Amino acid sequence: MNIDEDLLYSFGGEDRVYKKKEMIFKEGDHAQYYFQIVKGKVKLNNYNEDGKEFIHNILGKNQSFGDPLLFLDQTYPYPMNAVCLEGSEIIRLPKDHFIEMIKKHPNLSLEMNACFSQQVYFKLIMMQSMSAQNPIQRLKGLLNYLKSYHDGDCTHCFTIEFTRQQLANLTGLRVETVIRTLKKMEQGGDILFKDRKILY
Repeated sequence: MNIDEDLLYSFGGEDRVYKKKEMIFKEGDHAQYYFQIVKGKVKLNNYNEDGKEFIHNILGKNQSFGDPLLFLDQTYPYPMNAVCLEGSEIIRLPKDHFIEMIKKHPNLSLEMNACFSQQVYFKLIMMQSMSAQNPIQRLKGLLNYLKSYHDGDCTHCFTIEFTRQQLANLTGLRVETVIRTLKKMEQGGDILFKDRKILY
């Protein structure tokens, strides 16, 4: 979701600057803010009992996070961490101001519902892919999910900005498996490599 910055500021939004690797919130913290990225990149992640990282999403400019929990009556804890992958500037709006803004601008609620619905749909598609044993199917599910945030339907025009390790953490595969699978996908014409970037 991308809300007009001036509107966020008019309801008490404040700019926060974070350094690379700085945590915005951690798993277990209570949801108190709407966050929208002005510049930078943020990953949503957590770790299993063995310390292996699982990345839920990587977000960039004009994307928001933390908002679904703000609509719940009770204050629920975050089920994941939000960590900056690079120096980032983020607008932070307190929960009560966010709810007031939604009440005064109900069209935002419809836009958010559409955004949440798209997220749920593609999360379900991605979950189906993640349950597959075939690594190509897993990676295709992830790439389709990432491409769903991109305008337009074209072949090899969407640049995957993630490292091989990040793709592994997003799919639960080993990085060596990801590297081998990407080579197979290139041979099959599913992706192209250009300047070490993946085009899907």
